[in-house]
Amino acid sequence: MTAPGHPDRVLADPVGVIVDLIAAVEPRLGTTRIHAVVSSVAGGRAKSRRLASHLAEHPGVLTDGRSPAPRAVGDLLIALREAGAQKVSPPCCAECGRHLRTLQRRGQDWYCAVCGPQPEPCAACGHDRRVASRDRAGGPRCGKCPDSDGRDPIAVIHTMVAELDPYARQEVIADAVRRSAPRPYYQQRIAWALESQPGLLTGDGHLAPLRAILRLIDLLHTAGIAGIVRPACPGCHRVVTIDKPLNGQRVCRTCISYTRLEECSRCGARREPATRDDQGKPLCPNCLITDPANLEICINCGRRRLVNTRTPDGPLCPSCPPLPLSTCSICTEDKPCGTSRITGRPCCPDCQRRSAPCSACGRLTAIASGTVSRPLCADCTAPEVWHTCPTCTDPDYPHPGQCVRCLINQRLNDLLGPASSSLHPGLEALRHNIATTEHPTTARRWLNKPSIAPVLSDLATGRLALTHQALDALPDSPPLAHLRQVLVGVGALPERDEHMTRVERFLAGLLASQHDPDQRQVLHRYTTWHLVRRLRRRNNGRPATPQQFDSVRHRTHAAVSFLNWLTAHDLTLDACRQADLDHWLTDPSATYRKTAGHFIRWAHTNKLTTVHVPAHRWTGPTQPLDDERRWDIARRLLHNDTLKPEDRLAGLLLLLYAQGTAAISRLTVQDVDVSIETVRLRLGEAPVQLPEPVAALARTVAANRKGHATIGALTPSPWLFPGGQPGRPISTTQLTKRLTQLGIRPNQARSTALFQLAAEIPAAILARTLGIHTDVAVAWQRLSAGDWANYAAEVSQRTRKAPAQP
Repeated sequence: MTAPGHPDRVLADPVGVIVDLIAAVEPRLGTTRIHAVVSSVAGGRAKSRRLASHLAEHPGVLTDGRSPAPRAVGDLLIALREAGAQKVSPPCCAECGRHLRTLQRRGQDWYCAVCGPQPEPCAACGHDRRVASRDRAGGPRCGKCPDSDGRDPIAVIHTMVAELDPYARQEVIADAVRRSAPRPYYQQRIAWALESQPGLLTGDGHLAPLRAILRLIDLLHTAGIAGIVRPACPGCHRVVTIDKPLNGQRVCRTCISYTRLEECSRCGARREPATRDDQGKPLCPNCLITDPANLEICINCGRRRLVNTRTPDGPLCPSCPPLPLSTCSICTEDKPCGTSRITGRPCCPDCQRRSAPCSACGRLTAIASGTVSRPLCADCTAPEVWHTCPTCTDPDYPHPGQCVRCLINQRLNDLLGPASSSLHPGLEALRHNIATTEHPTTARRWLNKPSIAPVLSDLATGRLALTHQALDALPDSPPLAHLRQVLVGVGALPERDEHMTRVERFLAGLLASQHDPDQRQVLHRYTTWHLVRRLRRRNNGRPATPQQFDSVRHRTHAAVSFLNWLTAHDLTLDACRQADLDHWLTDPSATYRKTAGHFIRWAHTNKLTTVHVPAHRWTGPTQPLDDERRWDIARRLLHNDTLKPEDRLAGLLLLLYAQGTAAISRLTVQDVDVSIETVRLRLGEAPVQLPEPVAALARTVAANRKGHATIGALTPSPWLFPGGQPGRPISTTQLTKRLTQLGIRPNQARSTALFQLAAEIPAAILARTLGIHTDVAVAWQRLSAGDWANYAAEVSQRTRKAPAQP
């Protein structure tokens, strides 16, 4: 058995460690009651681990109640005393030793109400006393010198609101004030703030000095008080909850997260840290949930995996549905039960976690089968005698009851109806593809999704036409996008450029939301006849990429933001002057300043304005280039056979041939020319002959490529790196994630490779072989000092000195 304070157990089962430590001090309280109290206080995994770690290192705090200790320890002691614990000590004041029922803290120490507050000089009388309140200037006031003007703050606020809406009822306003600030002192502060800044109620709420003012505005707006305007976030201009202080303003949660971006110490992604490791380095949310220390044992399948759902009985992984109510095969009680992977019978979570001496071998271990009185371990459990499927008599299905394919056919009958000639040919092809899929369990789980089943049923009954336009009318969601690609993959729908369609739908909705006709006309010219037209010309029939969609969206939002700023300052695009533009560039409330420069330059070129913003000139990579680390990773990919071949090939194409993730994901089998002796890869106009062992990797990947699409996948796939959606290549996001797990930072690694190649290869050859533009190749060659033309010209202009006369 693992000791209660063992570090491994603290990480794996912190709540169990806390329960064991408390039960050793207070055995009469019972583990069930202790577990309930601990669960209510411990909170999430990080907090419960900190609590377990401190109690394991300082178990004496349970009996003496002494600080220093985290706040959670004090809350736990108070909760245990309220639950009836006698031997557990309540928290004690660090100065006088008095038992506490509530906590006041300074750092890690607890103090009582007498010792805790620090005296300050009163702003009125000047005596060092306990601070009871603060005046309107923020100065401390003692209990004898309150800053009160004798007015009722609710009446003051009602007078101000009545100026906006004379029909506003006083009881409604009073209720809103009390709900936003229950204490009279805080109500008075709200009244002072509104008197000094009346505009807070009419749209300037982002300047509110108190958070309660924003709650008051929301309550008044919800109550239908006329004239009350909910403030917009000064960063993104959305009307959402803004309660985060930033530079004297209140911003939304999204904008505050952008100010906290840090580079994750594991994957290198720039995100807001979800937590920090033992060394204080930031960890992004993805690395936090995938950390092995955060994996937990699923109460259904018994595997240590990510937690998808937390139930009163324990965690469930993403692959397991909620537990059905069944009779446990061990304790014979009716409880939510999972299915034992050993016996195939129902087993409740309590019995899965139970350990007892085996009635056959006598070892103290986990129970696998048997009964409570005669438990059996896994080694002594007789294997289940499986029966064939009662419907199709399939002997290869190792589970009781109907096999998965029979269950799929039954589900297809429920959704699409029985197979008949009246069913649409495209849906019949979909039905056949699902019924004969290689992974029936995944297909069955997909059919049971609440976002998929109703759509398939409507398509089969004719309530929904089998067209792209009919699917466009449904709410956009990732499952619907996957269903569309499945229908395209089986031939039920024609292929179309989805990202270009997203661009058109986005622009149509944005233009329709513009109320100013002049502004709508300018945006229509800029987006439709410039951005979209240039995008179509560049793609030349090729489908658009997610990055191109994001570029159009960001530039459109930047144009809208700049035009809205002009409107807010009583300006138009034609009347804007360079001084106004300088004001916009220095205005802290302005957004998209860098991206909006593209719209301003377009407007200047089309003579819609006289102002101009210079383009941002690229001066080379901003991150340091580490060529030695690049070659170390390349050697590992060349010779480490334990890694996946497709990951190794993608990494080598980036490290050795400077291919971006978007270019790698779009490679097809036609780009790989495999012969008996050589392997040529077409990255640009001229194919590149791959050396060994890169050539062997390319042969392996081209021969064994396989995507993750279960339904509607084309066989064989035309893509060299198939993706999760049928008929689609791997997404750049997924490819970047897989390369990051190999220790490769795509942008930095590609810059390092281009820098080295440009120093050794002429720009024309570099552009033809790598598939980059000639101007890009010339710029990199000039940056890497690979262009010796300037040096030759400088040498030719040197004056030769005459030889010295003897």
